[in-house]
Amino acid sequence: MKSLAGSRLLSPAGLVALAMILLVPLFAAGWVTREDPETKPYLKLLGGGFMFNYRVGEVFYGFTAVVQRPLPTGSIIEATFEDPAGGADHLVTTRVGTDSDRYSLRSPPVRGVKADHPYRVSIRVFDRERRTELWHDEVTFTSQIDDTVVPDKPLTVGPGYARNTD
Repeated sequence: MKSLAGSRLLSPAGLVALAMILLVPLFAAGWVTREDPETKPYLKLLGGGFMFNYRVGEVFYGFTAVVQRPLPTGSIIEATFEDPAGGADHLVTTRVGTDSDRYSLRSPPVRGVKADHPYRVSIRVFDRERRTELWHDEVTFTSQIDDTVVPDKPLTVGPGYARNTD
């Protein structure tokens, strides 16, 4: 018994026509259900929050984001962190490179963190010359504890975690 491909019923031209008949509806279904990259935000936050390091007496907060929509190399990601102590906001920036699609930005050490109080973070993306804002978002992070759990001075010093003599 001969296969369909080997019989005169389906010549090479017939096989191409059959493949087109099967592939065109599949391609059309894929095109209709695709997600347009232009509708996605440039960044998607993966997570973030407060970090309390009692050993070195430091509190900071930040986030990690992944690029969802292609950004030109050299674009600037800027985060403005509210100062829990009430001072001027902290500005942190990083440049988009070709080596990664994940970026973590964190505040410098902060004090005055209160439990259950939302702290604002403004995230903006600029072109490489910082002339045009491409995207922006604003999020808040809330700590579950006050920073009173962190000592004023580091408990340990040096790479070996020797006790602080102060």
